Amino acid sequence: MTDQTELTAQHKAIAEEQTFVSQAYDALDAQRAYYADQLTKVRAQGGRGTPGQVSERDSFATHYEDNLVRLRNVENRLVLGRLDTQDGKIHHIGRTTLRDGNDDIILTDWRAAQSEPFYQATAAHPGNVRRRRHIQTRLRTVIGVEDELLTDSDTHSDDLNLTGEGALFAAMSKARDGRMGDIVATIQTEQDQIIRSDVNGILVVQGGPGTGKTAVALHRAAYLLYTYRERLSRSGVLIIGPSPIFLRYIDQVLPALGESDVVSTTVDDLLPNVRATATEPADVAALKGDTRWAEFAKRAIRKIVEKPRRDTATIVINGKKLTLTPKMVDAAQRKARRSGKPHNQAREIYAKRLVEQLAQQLADALDIDLVHNDFLYGDVIESIDARREINLHWLPSSATTLLARIYHYPELLARIAPELTDAERALLHRDRSSGFTRADIPILDELAEHLGEFATDAERAQERALENQRRTHDSYVSDTMDAMGLGGGIVNAGDVAERLYGGDSADTLAERATTDRTWTYGHVVVDEAQELSDMQWRMIARRNPSRSMTIVGDVDQRPDGAPSGGWKQALGALGEFTRIDQLTMSYRTPSSLLDRACAVMGNIGHPVRPVRAVRDLPDTYVADSVETATLFDALVARTGAECERLDSQYGQEHGTLAIIAPNSLLARTKEAIVGNPALDAWSIDNSGTDVTKRIRVMNARDSKGLEFDSVIVVNPMGIAKEGPGDLYVAMTRATRRLAVVTDAPLPPALS
Repeated sequence: MTDQTELTAQHKAIAEEQTFVSQAYDALDAQRAYYADQLTKVRAQGGRGTPGQVSERDSFATHYEDNLVRLRNVENRLVLGRLDTQDGKIHHIGRTTLRDGNDDIILTDWRAAQSEPFYQATAAHPGNVRRRRHIQTRLRTVIGVEDELLTDSDTHSDDLNLTGEGALFAAMSKARDGRMGDIVATIQTEQDQIIRSDVNGILVVQGGPGTGKTAVALHRAAYLLYTYRERLSRSGVLIIGPSPIFLRYIDQVLPALGESDVVSTTVDDLLPNVRATATEPADVAALKGDTRWAEFAKRAIRKIVEKPRRDTATIVINGKKLTLTPKMVDAAQRKARRSGKPHNQAREIYAKRLVEQLAQQLADALDIDLVHNDFLYGDVIESIDARREINLHWLPSSATTLLARIYHYPELLARIAPELTDAERALLHRDRSSGFTRADIPILDELAEHLGEFATDAERAQERALENQRRTHDSYVSDTMDAMGLGGGIVNAGDVAERLYGGDSADTLAERATTDRTWTYGHVVVDEAQELSDMQWRMIARRNPSRSMTIVGDVDQRPDGAPSGGWKQALGALGEFTRIDQLTMSYRTPSSLLDRACAVMGNIGHPVRPVRAVRDLPDTYVADSVETATLFDALVARTGAECERLDSQYGQEHGTLAIIAPNSLLARTKEAIVGNPALDAWSIDNSGTDVTKRIRVMNARDSKGLEFDSVIVVNPMGIAKEGPGDLYVAMTRATRRLAVVTDAPLPPALS
């Protein structure tokens, strides 16, 4: 076929697909108009009618609003491609399912079962697919098509077996803009198989740098929300990332896939109303991550806030001597524990038992009948001495108060953690006014699980009043439904009462879940999961009792390198329940950079798993070895040179650059870069959190999961000293070019 013939065929294909794309956008506009019209009608009715009618309108309004948001989010690159089958049928694949005016499907959601061949058919295994076409659009205009004839055995001789190769390489060649984009148009076969795998169980996805594991995890979340909508709509999906910067980096992916009602957080923010404000050395954090803290937390409840009574107390009420014995306290404690309630909620059972016994003693001493003189209960409750003696052996407490006491008082720590050495307990000691660290959060969560919610007497009384009000509403609605002959339907009286009177109906699932420590999710996605501690895994598992998880990461990127037991060891108690899949090809990182990074890790005694890259680029590495006195001057010069290089490749201010420094040089690196007049031509992130700026300065751990067009690594061996895996992370963030600026000797692979 001549070049002119190919060009004519391309123009014809583009025109053909433009006709369809225009039809698809017409259908999208029609759906939007329908939902907007329905929403206007609902809002026009205002608050008129019965509470039930108002509630029903609120539900419809929420439904219409959600669909409008979803349809707005799929506007960009609505149509992804098409499949031509052996029997002559044509199916277009897109971001959502659309129907024409006759209610016939014209565009099929990429997550639907019918769309699987678009991602999984190959020349070796084409199934019923004759041709796969990738369609590239800009706004609502088709700008290119790429065809793969899967029935032609000569078409795909490349053993990489990439699908949509042109679209894939075009996506990889684009300048980064500080936010992750979706890969729905270029999902590869091994990625799609993971995305569509079963929702049940714990799936671990091991993938080296650039294999797309984060994108796979997010697309899997979107797929599960589509496929198991009913199952997940009430409990939701939780996405846990390594840092707030990372969460900002990925925050546009799921909305662009038509899903927005998920909870995204770091593991440090899983516990509501508690924030880590202090820092500590790595050895202290490692000690706090030990799973033994699960047992220490149990002991803290029994030995500190539920401590046994050793002697008999004498309490004088109304001139009569009453006794509170160890046996009475022990029996009351056992009764409270048998209830299965957390400590703070079980306190009422414990206290009630002792108040009843003391009131009976008082009645006996006064020689009157307690049944007909129940004011005696009040006399006991109002006694300061009685309240003190009862509370001493079942102290109401919050997790933060209890842990602060444990760290502050060595005798308390020794009481609950005799297994620790004196040196280890000394590491944990700190003043009660000190803030909590990241490693404290899982311990606080463990304590909170045993303690339950901490509330004052007034707050508990208010909650009881609200509960009584809810019961009254429930009874009222039930009677009304019975009178109207509505009983036994799919909606019960409790559902309606909760809707009418229970809480703020405007709260989204995400808003409710993030403020409720006891919320459990239908599925949990954990990204960069390789270095979470055993206690952090317990915290995550508590929020997903069904053990439906997607865990992605790279054990070679742990600061200390991969553990000898691999993922089974890294996941602690969850390790035995996992199935492990591997992503084997790196799409982001040029092969020359991957090879160099692997060689460096071998040089420093921490070999990593080899990863196969699908592409390479020229001129991907440069090193500047300078004197210590000129290190930061050289860094500024290299930064300017790399920015000019990006300008020439992508245009002014397009493309991103990360400067990754060891923690020991991070502050001085920021001083040298941020606000430097020599770099005024380019935008610099001076807050540490602005993902839209071209130049970002960070340490290796904050760069995890991120990608940049170019990366400058400052003193790589300084990073290696802080954690060999951190150097591997730093060296594999670039999609085009890596530069090194150092005043220290380099290993052979970096020389």
